[in-house]
Amino acid sequence: MAKRRPNGAGTITKRTDGRYQGAAYVTTTSGQRKRVFRYGKTYDEVAEKIAKLLENDRGGVPVPDRAWKLGEWLDYWLEHLVKPNREPTTYNKYESMSRLYLKPKLGKKSLTRLTPVMVRAMLANLRAEIPDRKSTQAEVLRTLRNALTRAMQEELVGRNVARLVDMPQAPPVKKKPWSAAEAIQFLRTCRPHRLYAAFVLVLVLGLRRSEVLGLRWQDVDLEHGQFTPTMQVQRVKGENGQPSTLVLKKLKTESSQAALPLPAFCLEALAERRYLQELERRAGGAEWRQEKDADLIFSERNGGPIEPRGFSLSFERLVKRSGVRRITVRLARHTCGTLLAFLKVHPKVAQAILRHSQISMTMDIYTHVVDEDQRAAAVKLAELLKGHGPVAGQIPDN
Repeated sequence: MAKRRPNGAGTITKRTDGRYQGAAYVTTTSGQRKRVFRYGKTYDEVAEKIAKLLENDRGGVPVPDRAWKLGEWLDYWLEHLVKPNREPTTYNKYESMSRLYLKPKLGKKSLTRLTPVMVRAMLANLRAEIPDRKSTQAEVLRTLRNALTRAMQEELVGRNVARLVDMPQAPPVKKKPWSAAEAIQFLRTCRPHRLYAAFVLVLVLGLRRSEVLGLRWQDVDLEHGQFTPTMQVQRVKGENGQPSTLVLKKLKTESSQAALPLPAFCLEALAERRYLQELERRAGGAEWRQEKDADLIFSERNGGPIEPRGFSLSFERLVKRSGVRRITVRLARHTCGTLLAFLKVHPKVAQAILRHSQISMTMDIYTHVVDEDQRAAAVKLAELLKGHGPVAGQIPDN
């Protein structure tokens, strides 16, 4: 005979198979009151589960009204939670990790019954399939962690099992940015290029590729020598079979949009860029295309935004032509601390440009600039500033 339980505490009965079954009315995620069941080997085990169920109900925590598969949840999470609220690049990364790895390997697993053992088995399988791609393995787990964290917030699961699994560790690859001499050698080579000023801003100010391509003339105050990065150029994947497009989007954080000083070297390059762009505008005539509210500093010949990948390819061609050590645009921007020290930019100005919280961080860079490197770069910089740039009336492109 079942033990008598207080009103509102649910019921517990013994089944014919010897196990115990508990039931209680609680609110589901759809807002409906529903009789929910819990099972266990002993009466006390079920009583504890029912007590927890009712405690959550009194605390306003609803019970999931459907048994989600992980693949179903990933689709819902991507379409309704990630896509409307995150950057297109973030959505594309999560979508590819889900489509290529998570759904094929764990998609049919019950969301509530997913275990750390299952996740570890999935990672072991990835290690066998792509042994030399530790960063991809880590990104897969990171995507699963983020999806399950949101599932917890939506009260579909009680814990994030992916956080109980150790993150795959990729061996750190130490890549060295250019020295001042190498950076100046590169700038000498690209001096005639129509995007010379963009490369200057990458190397001297440490701007990201998307930030440089998103700079507008209204963001720059040439008179007072400062600028405020507010936008970035990104390629957004098209929907319903539509082609992808280049768009201007706001930078993610307010700290990325703080006013930054412009060293004289950058001001000179920007003044030259304005002159060249005006020549391009005249040559383009009626075909010149200007984005709405976006007078881009670095534009295509027709005035539209520059394809980020195309910018990187131009950088790579110029690196090869210059004969300096090959590095990526992403790594090139980390040369800025050395170049600021070489250009003798005041440490407080450099601190603002580098966005260091402590001046000691800036001074550590300044004091480690090699004297020999500075002497070699000084000769090249002097030649660079003698006017080996574009000839008036010409618009070089490579």
